[in-house]
Amino acid sequence: MTQASHKPDESAVSAALFAEIQQFYGRHMRAMDECRVEDWTGDFMHDAVFATNARPEPQHGRAEIAQNAEAAARQLQEKGILRRHCVTTLELQQATGLTLLAKTYALITKTVVGARSELEFVCTCEDVLVQHEGRWFIRHRQVYRDDLPKV
Repeated sequence: MTQASHKPDESAVSAALFAEIQQFYGRHMRAMDECRVEDWTGDFMHDAVFATNARPEPQHGRAEIAQNAEAAARQLQEKGILRRHCVTTLELQQATGLTLLAKTYALITKTVVGARSELEFVCTCEDVLVQHEGRWFIRHRQVYRDDLPKV
């Protein structure tokens, strides 16, 4: 049995940039999980798009993304639910100039205080990240929940 040769990806990024993006995602997801919606949505460009197979239409612009995130955070708080986003298997590709394509898996857990934690969703995510004025922003996010058709 022969093994296929592995060719390194020519659009790979440096270890320093990889670590920087991991820090970005750690801060970004922690903000959402701690219901700091303004901090979380502040990571999106003003004209960003957030698309998911859990919604019929994409969300356009930071304001619409924030409105939906605030409603979701409020519902979770009212129900006493803690949600955690565990982002893993980060793959980064240099797109053009100051633009990256970030692919991850997200494991989302749900905990009702006093009860056991459970895995609520497993998702694949693709973000287009853009560096602007020395920091990273999300220009486009595509999320696919594994339990839903990938329409």
